[in-house]
Amino acid sequence: MDREFLTDLFADFGPVTIRKMFSGYGISADGINFALSLRAGLFLRADEVTIPDFEAEGSKPFQYSTRARTVVVNSYWELPARLFDDSAELAQWARAALAAAQRAKVKTRPKKKAAAKKAAPKKRLAKKAAKRKVR
Repeated sequence: MDREFLTDLFADFGPVTIRKMFSGYGISADGINFALSLRAGLFLRADEVTIPDFEAEGSKPFQYSTRARTVVVNSYWELPARLFDDSAELAQWARAALAAAQRAKVKTRPKKKAAAKKAAPKKRLAKKAAKRKVR
């Protein structure tokens, strides 16, 4: 799938941003990634609220293989094939995927490393000041 096809596909949903990602594209709205277009297909963001809808359609979660095992990414599920022909319903699914991505963003907390990095320059300044006093 190319950029033009994806833009047309999500036209009823609204404006989307399409960026190169992995072997395909990441699709976002309002700065939040809610879909992936990869060689394996088109996948929408899902969570405990929307996964039952994907299961009812017979969709499967995104998965890829490494040398050691197959990894299942339960947060992205394959878009049901019938939605490629129904742009109005695809827009509803895309809105649900964006909502799932927004819920996931709310659940995540700031990483402790980011806070430690902010504190690091202060520690360096304090060490430099201490060295100056010793001299």
